[in-house]
Amino acid sequence: MRLESGAIPGKAHLGTYVAPQTLDEELKVTVKISQVDVFNVGMPLVDTFTSGGVSKNITKCVVVRVTATDGAAGISSIDPSSKAVSPNTAPELTVAIQKLVGPALIGEDPGNVNRIVELASKLAPTQPGASAGVELACVDLICRRMGVALHDYLGGAVLDRVLFNGWVGELPADEAAVEAKRWQDAGFKSLKIKVGNEVDKDSNRVAAVRDAVGSDMKLRMDANQQCNVSQALALCHAVKSCDMQLFEQPTPKDDLEGLAQVRKEGGLPIMADESISDHQSLIRVIKADCADFVKFGIKQAGGLLSSARMLATAEAAGLPVVLGHGFGLDLSTMAEIMLGATSRNVVPGLECVGPLKVVDTVAATRLDISRGSIPLPSGPGLGIDLDDEKLAQYTV
Repeated sequence: MRLESGAIPGKAHLGTYVAPQTLDEELKVTVKISQVDVFNVGMPLVDTFTSGGVSKNITKCVVVRVTATDGAAGISSIDPSSKAVSPNTAPELTVAIQKLVGPALIGEDPGNVNRIVELASKLAPTQPGASAGVELACVDLICRRMGVALHDYLGGAVLDRVLFNGWVGELPADEAAVEAKRWQDAGFKSLKIKVGNEVDKDSNRVAAVRDAVGSDMKLRMDANQQCNVSQALALCHAVKSCDMQLFEQPTPKDDLEGLAQVRKEGGLPIMADESISDHQSLIRVIKADCADFVKFGIKQAGGLLSSARMLATAEAAGLPVVLGHGFGLDLSTMAEIMLGATSRNVVPGLECVGPLKVVDTVAATRLDISRGSIPLPSGPGLGIDLDDEKLAQYTV
């Protein structure tokens, strides 16, 4: 836009607004959604992974592509937990988008994300993953048309580089030490250690990892709700000398009172993860005063924009956020990378590490986070294109 000097006698040249003449005509045209495609993807994992007592060797995801009347397209993926139950499994979310949400979005403005989310939520009220999937695809579409990265759409990045968090499973202590050293040698600065409810085995594992990596590595441990209060407290006391950054979700997700007790008596910073499933549950955790950190991902929060609002709520409450989810495709991973770069209240060491656990990608270029950090991606949108052949290969 340009300003021309005003012609008001005796006044300084304040400037008169003149309608822009050079604004990209493409952006002035209101496009509509013309097609919504959805794919139920089964991506093999590099190994069998066990978390919270559930093992899997394939991750089941949903890929969404929204196309507009001018040919622009946006993409997304959503990655239900291995413990997801009906109606929030990947096949059921695929059907919900294909049969309910997608047809209703035809003719809608993809830039009106609030309207998109409202429609999707009404049509699939018990399946927030469906809303999250179409929302992110619409945001990606609009960002591509505008030529901006997703983090610019969210207000801009405050980080130039993002870090990732490694992990060690429930391994014998000597094997855990070797695995931890491998992550450190690769360049990772923080690490999560899985624990269960066997205090001696868990504490030996944690101590072996600390001895292997020295004092520079940030260490987290995650029980995935497998402890009762007495077990959690015993483990806290057993590893107190290991300088833990945090203890993630020791008690069952609904036991906020127990979580608060562990926080009060255990002497370790506590992080709520499974206790948080949406914005309302985040508020409950804040009111219960049961956590020092909170964790969620975009699907867990119900979408990109709701995630951004939850980040703001957590920051206002003085709770740092660990962002990300453990299993996912490049698309959802990149969304969390770009979201995480917009807030210094996000703890360094993102947990969106799905690309390290899968054998392949459905993207044209594979996202490489194997060295523990990457420069801030620049987009446009997610900065990722789909590989149609790979997508067809892994679509169930």
